[in-house]
Parts: sequence; C-alpha cells; structure tokens
Amino acid sequence: MAPAAAAASGPYRGRFAPSPTGPLHAGSLVAALGSWLDARAHGGRWLLRIEDTDTPRCVAGAEAAILGQLAACGLVADAPPLRQSARGPAYGAALEALRAAGRAYPCACTRKDIEAHWAARGVRWPPEAETPYPGTCRGGLQGRPARAWRFRVDARDTGVQGIAGPVHWHDRRLGPQQQDVAQAVGDFVLQRADGLWAYQLAVVVDDAAQGITDVVRGEDLADNTPRQILLQRALGVPAPRYLHLPLVRAADGRKLSKQNGAEPLDLRDPVAALQAAGTVLGLPRIEAAGPGAWLAQAVPAWAGIIAAFATRSRR
Repeated sequence: MAPAAAAASGPYRGRFAPSPTGPLHAGSLVAALGSWLDARAHGGRWLLRIEDTDTPRCVAGAEAAILGQLAACGLVADAPPLRQSARGPAYGAALEALRAAGRAYPCACTRKDIEAHWAARGVRWPPEAETPYPGTCRGGLQGRPARAWRFRVDARDTGVQGIAGPVHWHDRRLGPQQQDVAQAVGDFVLQRADGLWAYQLAVVVDDAAQGITDVVRGEDLADNTPRQILLQRALGVPAPRYLHLPLVRAADGRKLSKQNGAEPLDLRDPVAALQAAGTVLGLPRIEAAGPGAWLAQAVPAWAGIIAAFATRSRR
C-alpha cells in the first residue's frame, strides 16, 4: 500500500464550500455553522469556496444570495471566496500529473455500458447506491473514443506503487472509518464526459491550495473521504482532518436537499435559524439579541462538544 499522505499541519484552516445551485436551506446552514464554529473554537481561519464547476446546475444570482444569507447569520469568511470555475488550469495540471504517473486513464464507457456489464452478470445495485466501475477501459479503449478520465484505484498492474485494500481514516465525530474503494466504487471519474471537472479531483486540489487543515461537512459526504485520501496520496498533498456533521432530515427520512424540495432559509429571524441549526449540532439553547451575540456564546459550547467527540472517538 502507498504510504499515507502527510497530515495537514500549521494553523487551523477550515472552509465552507456551497454550490450556487440555489439559496441555502436548513441543512446547508448546519454545515456552514458547524465549520465556522470549529474554526473559531480552534482560533483558526474560516474560508469560503464556491463549488461552481457543474455549470449547467448553477443558478444566476445564487452565489450572491448565499453570501447574503451567511452575512445575515454573522458567518463572514476571513478571505474572499475561491471560485472553482476559475481553477481549470490547476485541475488540468493535477490530471496530467496523475496521467504521467500511470494513475489516470481515458474511459469510453457510458453509464448504460456500466449497468449492462453488471446486468450481464446478474448483479443489480440499489438505486441509491453508486454502481462500481468494472475497469472496462483499464487495458485500453479498444478503438472507442475517450469520453472521460478515471483514477486507477489499484495501480499494481502498471508497475507504479499501488494503492490496494481498504482505506482507513479517523473521523473526529464518527471515529475509525474504512472503505475498500476498489470494491465499493472502482476507478472513479476525474474529468467527466462533458469536459467538466469531477468533484473528487477539484476538492482535493483546492483543499491543498487553500491550506485546509480541517474539513467539517455533512455526514452524507463521509463516503467521499476515502477517494479523496487516495488522490491526496497520489498527488503528494497533505491530508486534512475530517469531521462529518449530523444531517437535517426531510419528513421521509431522506437528507434535506435542494433536489427534494428544501425551502430556502427563512432569515426574518436569523437567531432562530442559528438556534435550529445549533440544535442539530447538539448545542444548548442560547438566548441572544442578535447573531453576533449568539455566535459568541456558541463557540465555547461547541468547544465542549468537540472535546466530547475526541474522548468518545478514541474509545
């Protein structure tokens, strides 16, 4: 197995990375608040990244709306936002480095091709599960045109030092975690068939560029972590610490999201919105006249919560 990437070091740097596909909702405020509180509890910096690589889904005016919502809640970043739409050259350089190292290859497969591969073998995956890539194009395109670029999860067959077996990591809230990426996901996409950059590559490159030491985000993204760790190792960039937060659930139990009709935040009373998000994070009720006063009390309360996380996750 390749050696683990060096842990990120230096002063704490956290980030919140919304996609401008619409205004923030109750679930996204939990992620924003949790990441802001964690940065302040560590005396660190809190940065913003606008994840606007998926341009067809971006909504005009959404970025400004998000920044306005954060400001209304007193959540102001310590630097101007980084926009992924301006980061194409950095992602291209990372892809070229992976290709040169034998860790990336072109793929001609469509989603239907992948589904047909498994169907021919009598394998069906649940609708909510990711269908693993079977490695069809690892040995070449067989005369078909390339559509996308994939990361080679286990490169032992190329003579390059490989990454095999489960990826282990420690989540500050959830404790020890592991996933065998080769079995659960397979070789994953770095650049999509439409030319857009995949989330996994962009987030790893940008976390390294911004010097992020701690990623605090919703626990629905926890299963992305092992893929990002593999990319960190392959690119030789530091691995941040991870803390995955509880989610806001819709009435049917699914994660609240824009895709299932989450309503935009009601910020007529920002303190009430903060208190609702804080309740999901485990904060006690805080009486305050405004967002600034509420946040000032929430920081030490969060420090106590993360101290309890640390004790529990070491057991």
